[in-house]
Amino acid sequence: MAEAAFAEVLETEDSQKGKFLTFHLMNEDYGLEIRYVIEIIGILNITEVPDMPPSIKGVINLRGKVIPVMDVRLRFNLPEREYDDRTCIVVVDVDGATVGMVVDQVSEVVDIPESQIEPPPTSGGVGSSYILGMGKIDDAVKILLNVKELLASSDADLDAF
Repeated sequence: MAEAAFAEVLETEDSQKGKFLTFHLMNEDYGLEIRYVIEIIGILNITEVPDMPPSIKGVINLRGKVIPVMDVRLRFNLPEREYDDRTCIVVVDVDGATVGMVVDQVSEVVDIPESQIEPPPTSGGVGSSYILGMGKIDDAVKILLNVKELLASSDADLDAF
């Protein structure tokens, strides 16, 4: 019985391998491993929390659970913009920590096999640590993000939550 449950978990993990939720920020397309995504919601009322890094917009109440919200534009040092009807919060869970990530607009879930993922550029810049790789889809390139690194870095320190 336990073997069947374990096999089901492995099958679920395998079915998510190579799947990425893609989203748009400014003029670029990014991707997150789908296994971290819990849900995608519209913009909710964000309560500001004092003394947080600029990229942490505050917290939301999502069905009784208070979760921090990070604006990915600000995290990448991109110019801030007004939220509109296309702006979404991608709710992710990384090692038991739930965080909302504000993005300009969600695109789609795509399959990107490992053979189509190049290593990230080696510029040595601060942001390169949270780039998982560059996913090639036809003639387009998606910047694939390492969600764990993105949320664990010092600027987005979410340990207070």
